[in-house]
Amino acid sequence: MSLRTRLSPRIRRAPGARRARRTPSLLLATAAVVSLSTAAPTSAAPATASADGADAARVVLSTDFSGSSLPAGFRAVEGTWKVKDGRLHGTSADSGQQSRITFGEHLDNFRIEVTARFESVKDPARWAALGLDVPADGAVPWSVATVRSNSTAANGLEFAERTAAGAWNVTDTAAAPTAAGTGRDVKLAVEVHGTKARWFFDGKEALRTTRLARSEKGVEALVVNGATVSFDDLKVTELPGRGYLRPEGSPLTVIAHRGASSAAPENTLVSDEAARRGGAEYVENDVQPSKDGVPYVLHDTTVDRTTDGTGAIRQLTAAQLDRLDAGSWFAPAYAGARVPTLAAQLDDLRTRGGDMLLEIKGRHTRDEVAAVVATVRDRKMADRVFVQSFDVETLKHVRELAPELPLGLLRGGLDADPVALARELGLASYNPSDDALRQRPGIVADLHAAGVAVWVWTVDSPDRWRALEKAGVDGIITNRPAELTGWNAAHQQNRPAPPAAPAVAITSPAPGAVLDRAQAPVTAVQSTGAEKVTLTVDGTPVSVGKPLDLSGLAAGEHRLRATATGPGGTTTADAAFTVRASRTGLAHLVLTSGADANRIATMTTMLGHGHHTQLARWVENQSGRGVSAARAALIAAEARALAAG
Repeated sequence: MSLRTRLSPRIRRAPGARRARRTPSLLLATAAVVSLSTAAPTSAAPATASADGADAARVVLSTDFSGSSLPAGFRAVEGTWKVKDGRLHGTSADSGQQSRITFGEHLDNFRIEVTARFESVKDPARWAALGLDVPADGAVPWSVATVRSNSTAANGLEFAERTAAGAWNVTDTAAAPTAAGTGRDVKLAVEVHGTKARWFFDGKEALRTTRLARSEKGVEALVVNGATVSFDDLKVTELPGRGYLRPEGSPLTVIAHRGASSAAPENTLVSDEAARRGGAEYVENDVQPSKDGVPYVLHDTTVDRTTDGTGAIRQLTAAQLDRLDAGSWFAPAYAGARVPTLAAQLDDLRTRGGDMLLEIKGRHTRDEVAAVVATVRDRKMADRVFVQSFDVETLKHVRELAPELPLGLLRGGLDADPVALARELGLASYNPSDDALRQRPGIVADLHAAGVAVWVWTVDSPDRWRALEKAGVDGIITNRPAELTGWNAAHQQNRPAPPAAPAVAITSPAPGAVLDRAQAPVTAVQSTGAEKVTLTVDGTPVSVGKPLDLSGLAAGEHRLRATATGPGGTTTADAAFTVRASRTGLAHLVLTSGADANRIATMTTMLGHGHHTQLARWVENQSGRGVSAARAALIAAEARALAAG
């Protein structure tokens, strides 16, 4: 089929059902299923389940372009798009044309994957793209993940937005591990979770973004610029919401401590921007109330260290806090930076990208926590805020007031039983200090078994990054997010590629062959990357490399299946051949029937004279007496087929 779409209803939670999302007892059932926000970089990264297991990946679209026309639901917007030779071909006449074809549906969380090949290019800088959020009519603005034919250039891979004004806003760039070139198939995939996305090139993660521009109705697309590109095996899968566990081989989650606080004044909009540009996935900020109850972003209980003012934050009004200079203490270039309100900090993240790890600093009353929760909800950021605190009562208030917000417990030393406490509080993460975790690194595995992530603070040393990555922690809170992002990238590039899935093909009998019973083709299978290969005919195992006995098969089509299993998984290949009636085949059935010489002579005489109907009747009369019942039935069927033909 040219298009295979499974229609299944989206699963919706009742408003009060989201509390279970953080319940470790439910997480335990899906501990082996990990979040796509940190999924392992494999050539076919599996779809994953959300923490509570309520959502399941849904295949929205899957097509191998085996038809002769565009699949249903595909809309060619610009350029030339046609299906030929089992692939979708898109052509852009010149570098000024972005040829687009749209399909699919609007999805918040999804994976799009395709095999692409540059057939020809105007120059090596020309590109193809996976459309991640494109209006169905192809109009601007739209967001894409691009790959150049010269994909090893510094901007060989990009996340970019075509703005409403028709300009480009390129948010993130990277070099692919190998060159796409022309005439070579490359496997491309992007996983999207809201404004976050990850670019996979030939199975290896090569680029991330937290700044993907999204709309309310955009669908998926393919885009071609200044080239002809062919596509095959396109698939779009809806994914469940993000979790926080990091599977083996995936990069550490980068969490910027008070923003990029080693490069800019902490807990300010400028430090957030530095963290965002440095590749942080989360910005960690602290929140405390002013005297008049407005949540502000500040770490210390007083403003003395990080502003030009003095006094406890809880004794200063919002008007007084707004007048303080929060940048000059760090460097003259930052003079005039302000102590931001939580609302301003959230607005900045919502419009410019990134998620927040929000530490509610110190003990808060229920009303003070309610003010924080109200601000998060008012700014429409509940799906992008993760709350942490050292104070257990504060976390209980958050859980009661906002069960949709994931919770993390900060600890300077480990609790006697972190797993039990995580279950009690409904934690999504347990966040110990680096020094504390050094004492009991094995607790990481225990927490993971309960479905609880581990984010460690505050770590700025590459040696410790390496040790923590090896220990299996999920994320690191650091003052140096850009450096950790770079360390992640280098670590990923040096990691051996996962084993490829084995390849297998049936070469004998040749697919589509028409055979008679006198033939005995030797079965042959070609495979690479396989430790074991099996072959079946109509589900019955047969030996590879041995002659195939056709004398016991009925006339008609028969199905072959080869299964190759190796370190990279299991692959199957199917083929078919047809057994047809022939005089030679009938003679073979007679001569190998096991009947005595007189009966064989009688049957060969009738066959020689072309008395096929008479032969059929005679052998049926001999069934079970001088000729076995099974062979008699085959001879009779073969003879009648010849008589009819």
